[in-house]
Amino acid sequence: MADHEARRSSGPSLASAGLVLLGGVLAVSAAASLAVGVLTAVMARRIVTPPTTRTDDTRVWGVDLDAGTITLAPTADSVLPGDYSFWFSADSGHARLGGIENSSATSVTRRILGVDYGDLAAAARGRLGGYSFLGPWDLGLDFEDVTVSTDRGEAPAWLIPAATPTGRWAILVHGRGVRRQETLRAAPVFHAAGYTSLLISYRNDGDAPASADGRFGLGDTEWRDVEAAIDYALRHGATGIVLMGWSMGGAISLQAATRASHDGRLLGVVLESPVIDWADVVAYQALLLRLPAPVVRGALVVMGRRWGRIVTGLHLPIDFPRLDFVARADDLSVPILILHSDDDGYVPSAPSRKLAERRPDIVTLVPFAGARHTKLWNYDPAAWNGAMLGWLTELASARPAIESADTARGA
Repeated sequence: MADHEARRSSGPSLASAGLVLLGGVLAVSAAASLAVGVLTAVMARRIVTPPTTRTDDTRVWGVDLDAGTITLAPTADSVLPGDYSFWFSADSGHARLGGIENSSATSVTRRILGVDYGDLAAAARGRLGGYSFLGPWDLGLDFEDVTVSTDRGEAPAWLIPAATPTGRWAILVHGRGVRRQETLRAAPVFHAAGYTSLLISYRNDGDAPASADGRFGLGDTEWRDVEAAIDYALRHGATGIVLMGWSMGGAISLQAATRASHDGRLLGVVLESPVIDWADVVAYQALLLRLPAPVVRGALVVMGRRWGRIVTGLHLPIDFPRLDFVARADDLSVPILILHSDDDGYVPSAPSRKLAERRPDIVTLVPFAGARHTKLWNYDPAAWNGAMLGWLTELASARPAIESADTARGA
C-alpha cells in the first residue's frame, strides 16, 4: 500500500517536472527565435540604410609634426603599405599619410604627406581610407563641375576631359557609404589612355538627390543614375563608354551594363573589389559578426519581399537573383576587368573568381594579395595602373572577337 501510494504520489510530481522542463525549452526556443528575428531585422535595415557617421577606429599614439610622422595603433588598415587618407577627430580633420617608417606589435609610424584641414597634433583617434585625393584639383588635371539629370533631380559630377577628344569616355561609380572622391584614383590612368572621365554621384550617397525611401537598392535602383550618366556622355560626344565601379559601385555598374540604354556604345566594364553576388557578401559579413545562418537567410528574405518594407523602409523589394552575376554570367556580353584582393576583408573575392571561371572569354581577373578592400591602388599603384592600361590598350582589338563570340552563342 505504501509503495502504491508512493508511486501515485510521485506521478504528479514527475509530470509537473516534465511540464516545467517543456515550458523552459519552449521559452528558450521562443527567446532564441525572437533574438534571431531581431538580429535579422537589424541586419537587413543596416544594409540598406545609408550611413550618416563613420567610426574613428584607429588610436593615435603621437604626432611629430617636425619629423613629419604620426604613430598609430596597429590595425588591419594602418599596417598596409602605401598612401592613404586619414580622417581624424570625427571627420573634423583630414591628412594624407604615406609609407611606414617603422612598426612594432603595439605601434605603426607613418610619414605625413600633408594636412588638408584640422588639428592633427591634437587628434586622439581617426580612420584610414583608400582614396588620397579630396577632389580633382589634387590631380593636376583640368576638370569641370557638371550635373547629370536623373529621375531624382540634378546629380553633381566631375568631368575630366581627355587631353585630345577621342570619343572614349569612362563613367566612374563609387561604392557604398563613400562619395565620388573614391573614384579619383582612376582618373589619371583613364586620362593617359585618352579617355574623358565622368565621376558621378548617385541617389542617397549624400551628394545626389535622395530616393523617395532614402534607402540603398544595392544596385537594383542606382543603375538608373548610371544610365543618366551614359545619356549625358552620349549627348556630349561619347562614341564608346567604359563603366568602372568600386565595391557596391561594381554591382551598380553590372546592373547598368545589362539594363541601361547605351545605344550599343558600351565598350567594357572595370570592377574593383566588386560585389558580384550580394547573398555571398551578406553571408560573409554575418560570419565575421558570428551571426547564425538563419539571420543571413532572413535578412535576404526581408529585403527581397514587399512586406519587408515595414522593417527596411524600402519602397520596393530588392531582386537578389538579378544581382547575382555568378548565376547570370551568360547575360554579360562586354569585356570585363576585375581587380580584387583575396584578403578583401569585406567583399569576398570568391564570386569574382567564379565569374572569371564561367566567362573566361570576356572576363580578365587580376588578383591581388594583402591589399584589402578598395585599397588596391594604394597598396600597389604600379601593378594597378599597369593592369588598367594594359586592359584598356587591348580593349579595342578585343571587341570584335567578343561580338563574334556573342553571335556564335546566339546572343
